[in-house]
Amino acid sequence: MSPEAGRPRSGRIPLRVRRAPVPWERQAPTWREAKPGLITEALKRAQSRPSGNWYVIGASRDLPPRKALGVTVGSTEVVAWRDRGGKLRTGPGACPHLGAPLRDSPVRCGTLVCHWHGLVLDGEPFAGWEPYPAFDDGVLLWVRLDRMGGEPPSERPYVPARPRARDAVEAVYSGVGRCEPEDVVANRLDPWHGAWFHPYSFVDLTVTGTPADSPADDAGFTVDVSFKVAGRLVVPVRARFTAPDPRTVVMHIVEGEGAGSVVETHATPIAPDEQGKPRTAVTEALVAASDRRGFAVARAAAPLLRPLMRATAGRLWRDDLAYAERRWELRDSGTFPG
Repeated sequence: MSPEAGRPRSGRIPLRVRRAPVPWERQAPTWREAKPGLITEALKRAQSRPSGNWYVIGASRDLPPRKALGVTVGSTEVVAWRDRGGKLRTGPGACPHLGAPLRDSPVRCGTLVCHWHGLVLDGEPFAGWEPYPAFDDGVLLWVRLDRMGGEPPSERPYVPARPRARDAVEAVYSGVGRCEPEDVVANRLDPWHGAWFHPYSFVDLTVTGTPADSPADDAGFTVDVSFKVAGRLVVPVRARFTAPDPRTVVMHIVEGEGAGSVVETHATPIAPDEQGKPRTAVTEALVAASDRRGFAVARAAAPLLRPLMRATAGRLWRDDLAYAERRWELRDSGTFPG
């Protein structure tokens, strides 16, 4: 490995040239370090943390006025919309009159109008229809489902520290896998697979710290890695992965280009498929920032950058959902080696 590779540096130019690229098959194996027990313990630690019964249901940008969003979280049908003031409203997805699917109903002047018989809901209790607590953090939409979560509720969800919206470019990717949330979280708590499973994006990956190295409750994985740009050009950074709740893993860039940027992965159980297999919605929020003067251009070009950012995340998740689905299949059959 090149001595420059994988080491975040400060400087005027974030790009580095790898002096001696290592062929994929000749890079250092990571299976000895990626101990199943270590990943399992990190997962158990995440699962022991409270969630306050909050679930991510989508991206803030995907819910404009006059539109309803419908999702089934576990076995609970949820509808969401914005009232006249833009506040997020959520509640049961079935009309209290005759059970119409409210996800298909229009929003007029901040009220949800059932398309079967015209019953109007403004987000307040009505005829047995009780709203769910909701929260819009500016990037993601959340709903609190106390009966499903079964934990002591919290007033707000845990929202990781992020760059200020005016200083950042954000994009949200959404995907669905046939697995359970723990399989998605376990994937993220295995940083060792990065350069092997995603060689088109990551090289020179070294895990420099694990939760086993620290007694702190918020201990995580620290990784030195280089993001591939083109050819031998890379951007080296240091990243830290933590799991603040049972269904979330957060990656913070702590050194290198874009320090302070964050990637949040949220796993939400949704309705099973036709064969009864579990499904999980993955919502990944990338909030990128930089103190470089030229980043103002990136912010101005955010509408053009977001599709590219989502496409990049989608390529990674094509592989990572296969990882999570395989993990669930092995667990379901009782043959998982972990």
